[in-house]
Amino acid sequence: MHGIFARAIPIMTHTIQSALISVYAKDGIDEIARGLHSLGVKLYSTGGTYDYIQKLGLPVTSVDSVTGYPEIFGGRVKTLHPAIMGGILFRRDNNEDIQSAADLKIPAIDCVVVDLYPFESTVKSGASEDEIIEKIDIGGISLIRAAAKNHKDVVIISSVHDYPTLQGIIANGGNTNFEERRSLAQKAFEVSSRYDGLIQSYFSGDFSSEKGAIEMPLRYGENPHQKAKFVGDFNAMFSKLNGKETSYNNLLDIDAAVQLMLEIPKDKPAAAILKHNNACGVAIRESLSEAYSAALACDPVSAFGGVIIFNKSLDITTAEILNALFCEVVIAPHFTEAALDLLRSKPNRILLSWNMDATQPTELLRSALNGILKQQRDVVLVHKEDLKLVTKKTASDAQINDLIFANILVKHTKSNTIVIAKNQTLLASGTGQTSRVDALQQAIAKARTFGFDLSGAVMASDAFFPFPDCVEIAHHAGIDAVIQPGGSIKDQLSIEYCDAHAMAMYMSGIRHFRH
Repeated sequence: MHGIFARAIPIMTHTIQSALISVYAKDGIDEIARGLHSLGVKLYSTGGTYDYIQKLGLPVTSVDSVTGYPEIFGGRVKTLHPAIMGGILFRRDNNEDIQSAADLKIPAIDCVVVDLYPFESTVKSGASEDEIIEKIDIGGISLIRAAAKNHKDVVIISSVHDYPTLQGIIANGGNTNFEERRSLAQKAFEVSSRYDGLIQSYFSGDFSSEKGAIEMPLRYGENPHQKAKFVGDFNAMFSKLNGKETSYNNLLDIDAAVQLMLEIPKDKPAAAILKHNNACGVAIRESLSEAYSAALACDPVSAFGGVIIFNKSLDITTAEILNALFCEVVIAPHFTEAALDLLRSKPNRILLSWNMDATQPTELLRSALNGILKQQRDVVLVHKEDLKLVTKKTASDAQINDLIFANILVKHTKSNTIVIAKNQTLLASGTGQTSRVDALQQAIAKARTFGFDLSGAVMASDAFFPFPDCVEIAHHAGIDAVIQPGGSIKDQLSIEYCDAHAMAMYMSGIRHFRH
């Protein structure tokens, strides 16, 4: 049999010939629909998505023309019909199924693209009960489960976070292998499970995004002899494009990388390299490749085996430089096709497409003793207008920008910590020390190891200076501008030293301990 009907010969490599697209949010559908059409894929769609694809000037078949029934009850029933569900579910290697599909003129649907009604955000918006009930997706969730069940032959794209994966499949001529389809099916059932969990928690009167959490087993914990799992919704933030399974330590570094990059100004390209939850290289430049090269130069030794994150689309120029480094994870809001092809050349390298707009938790949880510590996330950022000059000398405009930059980095580095920066670049940091003097000396020694000139550099401290020893050490190293929270009973001693040695000091009034 040919055309829209299934092949009788079961194969593990599958080429998409038809796709059903039924989405709530239309962002990204232009590229998906055009890409599928360019491969000669027959498109089916419903309601608003059908209208949207038509306006793109692409040929698309309405679901009701396949089913023979119009959408009814205000769109509550659209795809729940044997002609649609049968096209997804019939077994392509079962002769009876194949014959039944042909007899009933049920078209094979090889790919299903769904974005569910936004139930969670509707609840959080304070909408009425009726509005919330209408945002319980029925058809979409059924499409997801059907396609995931039949992943042997059907590709399921269950959320916008999997669009990059589908774009990769399109770039590969629409060809997929079984492992890829099974991985997408796993994600689809996670989406379904979380969605149902959110609905259940709403009806129980105790709505919480945490109720939709998904358990994801990890290879092991911090060490190979420790078992571990992740409980949450990883796929709400990332679409995994390549690589081995993420580990416990990977996830900690990924979290640290994301929280840091979210606070770096987005007006220019930035790159950061992290190791053991601390940044070992960060830079802001005019191009992404320049930012990455500068970040790598901060500490090329520590960068080995690290996590790299970008705030802009990862281009081929940057990818070619990055490809020479062994790293565990690369994170970017988008990867160009050429960059993705190159970076996929190393099969174990984890590539994550990052949804920068994903909701971040407002509280942090941490086990301690026989209970749990809960606290608000540290979301305070210090801006120029928050700085209090306490010395006679003022910093230059460039140094003030560096002070703000360094203060962001110090906030995301393990205490006790000192960060030294210059020209929107991390020069070095002292991390996790029991003495602030030790942290500073560690940072200075590290900066000198990699040949950095500290003249005109700035220093940030996560907490106040109890004595003037740190500013004295910094002065002798060439640092002449400092930012610190202030609040020590001996603040005046540090201020007096700065005044006596032409150093500028600003106080932020905000401590940023990180343990």
